[in-house]
Amino acid sequence: MNGAHLFRLGMDLETGATHEGEHTTEGRANDHRHTATLSVVSNDAQPRDVFDEDREDHFIRRDGKTFAGTHLIIEVVRGTGLDDEARIQKAFRDCVDGCGATLLHIHTHKFSPQGVSGVAVLAESHISVHTWPEIGYGAFDVFMCGDAEPWKAVEILRKAFDAEEMRVKELLRGDGLVA
Repeated sequence: MNGAHLFRLGMDLETGATHEGEHTTEGRANDHRHTATLSVVSNDAQPRDVFDEDREDHFIRRDGKTFAGTHLIIEVVRGTGLDDEARIQKAFRDCVDGCGATLLHIHTHKFSPQGVSGVAVLAESHISVHTWPEIGYGAFDVFMCGDAEPWKAVEILRKAFDAEEMRVKELLRGDGLVA
C-alpha cells in the first residue's frame, strides 16, 4: 500500500500529515496516535433488504439487534505454548472446526527470540494473534459473521494454551447500521 491510499484514510505515513475534517488527532506533545473516519458516498448504491435471501453478507439477529458479526477480543493470561507456531496453527484450526467456520488460509510468523503473530482468514472473517510467551500472554481476535459461533473459541483457546485466566470482550460489528 502506498501513501496515496493512506491519504484517503486521513493520514500520510511518511509525513504524518492529515486531511482537515476527516479525522481528529489526540493532542499531546510527541503523541502520534490518530483516529480516522472515512465516509464513502456512492450515487449508484441500491437499497436492499439485509435479510433478502439473495444477499450474501449474512447479518445476524440476536437479542433485538442486527449486526454484521461478533468480534471477540480474547486474552490468554498465564498460558503455555505461546511460542510454538505449530501449536498456534492447530489452535486456529480447532477454533475454526469448533465454531463452525470455514478456513481459507493460515499465515503465522515466529519472532526471534520469542513470540508469534498470525492470522487465520475465514470465509466468516478472521482469527488473529500476537503472543508474548515470556509472560504467558496471547492477544487473540476472533471475528465471525453468519452462523459461526465465535464464543466456542474461548474454551478451545483456554485448553490449547493451558491458560490460568481468560479475558474476553465482545463487540457487535456493524451494530445499528441496519434495521
